[in-house]
Amino acid sequence: MSKNKQEWQETTLGPALKQHSERKGRFATTSGIEIQPVYTPEDLPGFDHVLQLGYPGEYPYTRGVQPNMYRGRVWTVRQYAGFGGAEDTNQRFKKLLAEGQTGLSIAFHLPTQIGYDSDHPLARGEVGKAGVAIDSLRDLEILFQDIPLDKVTTSMTINATAPILLAMYIALGKKEGVEQSKLAGTVQNDTLKDYIARGTYIFPPRPSLRLTADIIAYCASNVPRWNSISISGYHIREAGSTAVQEVAFTLANGIAYVEAALNAGLEVDSFAPRLSFFFNSHINFLEEIAKFRAARRLWAKIMKQRFGARDPRSMMLRFHTQTAGVSLMAQQPMNNIMRATVESLAAVLGGTQSLHTDSYDEAYATPSEEAATLAVRTQQLIAFESGVADVVDPLGGSYYIECLTDRIEGEAQKYIEQIDSLGGAVSGIEQGFQQAEIQDASYRYQKMIEQKEQVIVGVNEFVSDYAKITNMLKFNPEVEGRQKERLAEVRQQRDSGLVQRRLQRLEQVARSSENTIPALIDCAEAYATVGEMSDTLREVFGTQKEFLTI
Repeated sequence: MSKNKQEWQETTLGPALKQHSERKGRFATTSGIEIQPVYTPEDLPGFDHVLQLGYPGEYPYTRGVQPNMYRGRVWTVRQYAGFGGAEDTNQRFKKLLAEGQTGLSIAFHLPTQIGYDSDHPLARGEVGKAGVAIDSLRDLEILFQDIPLDKVTTSMTINATAPILLAMYIALGKKEGVEQSKLAGTVQNDTLKDYIARGTYIFPPRPSLRLTADIIAYCASNVPRWNSISISGYHIREAGSTAVQEVAFTLANGIAYVEAALNAGLEVDSFAPRLSFFFNSHINFLEEIAKFRAARRLWAKIMKQRFGARDPRSMMLRFHTQTAGVSLMAQQPMNNIMRATVESLAAVLGGTQSLHTDSYDEAYATPSEEAATLAVRTQQLIAFESGVADVVDPLGGSYYIECLTDRIEGEAQKYIEQIDSLGGAVSGIEQGFQQAEIQDASYRYQKMIEQKEQVIVGVNEFVSDYAKITNMLKFNPEVEGRQKERLAEVRQQRDSGLVQRRLQRLEQVARSSENTIPALIDCAEAYATVGEMSDTLREVFGTQKEFLTI
C-alpha cells in the first residue's frame, strides 16, 4: 500500500500506464486548469476547514447561504419565458405555474430591451420574436392578467431599460392595489455586462451606472423585498469566457455597483442584502460546482474586507442559475436533455437559489410548451427523486472539489486585482480589457472543438443521423400588426398633455442628481411608452457606440 501520492504514482500508476496509456484528449477544465488523475490531502497544503470551508449559513458561505439549504425549501423553479404579444406569454405563464413553476421570469423582445416601441422602424421584423413585446403599461396589464402580483416572484431580464420596466411593474401593482413594499422579484439591471458581452446597451457606461444606482437606492427604501440588481455572469459565459473569467468579471462588476451605490450616499448594509447574481451552469460538471462555491466565498471576503459590511446578509452571494444556452446543439437535439440535466445538477450541488433549465429545442426556436414542461420536470426529478437535495453541500470535503474551488478563487482574484489596476470595471470596459480576454478564450475553445481536443457529442464525434424536431413553436406573423394597433389605441386614449408634462419632468430629473425612478413611475402611470421614456433619457445621456477591441 502506497504511503503517499508520489509513491503511488511511481509504483502503481506508472506501471499501469506503460501497459495501457491514457485516452487521447485534454485533461483540463474549460478554464485551462490541469486535472491530475487523483487528488489527496497532499493537494490541499495548509487547508483550514474553519476558514476556507466552514459551515452552511456561516461566513465565508462556501457551503451555502442557508444552514439547511434545500432541506428547508428547494430552489425556486423559474423558467424563462416570453414570446409574441402579452396574451401569448400570459398563457405560457399560467401553464408553467400550473405545472409547478414557483417564479416567473420574463423574456422581453429586443426592441423593448434597447428602448424602441414596436412601431419604430428599427423594430420591424423583431416584434415578439426573442421575447414578449412590452410597449406600455397596457401590455404589462395583459401580461399579468389573473396572476396576483403579491403571490408570485417576478424576475425581469432587462438591463438598459430596467428602470422603465421596474417603474411599469410598480405602477401595475399600485393599479391592482398591491403596495410596492409587497412586490417580490428581481430586475437584472446589469448594463456593465452588456458592454462586455451582450451589446444591448443604450447609454454610455457612466450614466448607465447612475441609473443602476437609482434602482438600488429606490428599492432599498421603497421595495424591500425586491432584488434591485442581478449581477450577471451568464452572458459573459455565453460570449465565450472561461469559468474563472465568469467569476472574476461578474464580481468586478459587482464591486463597481457597490461603489456606485456608496457614492450615491447609501450605507453598504442598507442595500447589499438585496444584491443578487446570475450565473451560467456549463457542461464541465465538477468545475461548475467548484465555480459556484468559489464565487460565494470570494464575494463574502470582498464585502467584509473591502467594503466593511457587517450584516451577514450583505456577505451572502445569492444567485440564480441558467443552464448553458451555448451548449445546446441543433445536431441530435435530444442530447440537449442530458446536457441540461447535468448542468442543472451542477447548479444544485453548487448551491443555487433559483434555476432555469434550458429546453432541448432552444437551438431551433423559442421552446415549445412540451419542451418547457420537460425542463420543469427535470428540476423536479432532481429535487424530489435524486436525493441530492437532502444534504447540504454533498461534495464538500472532496479533495478535488476543494482544490478546484481554491484554484478558481485564486485565479479570479488575480483578474480582479488586474481590473483594479486599470481603474475598475468601467475603466477596464472602456479600455476593452474584459472584451479582449473573452474573445481570446472563445477563440481557444473553438479551436479545441475544431481539432477535437474538446468532444461535442453528435457534432465533432459520434455523429449520426437524427430525427428532426417537428413540434416547434411557430411564430405568428400577425403579432406585429396587433401590437402596433394596441400601441396606437393607447396613444389615442391616454391624456397626451399629461404624458408630455411627465416626460418633461423626467428630463429635468435626469439632468439633476435626483433619483429617476419616481419620475419614471409617473410616466408609466400616464401610459408613456418604453420608447418615449428611453428617448427622453437619450436626449440627456446620449447613446453608446460600439467598443472596438484589437
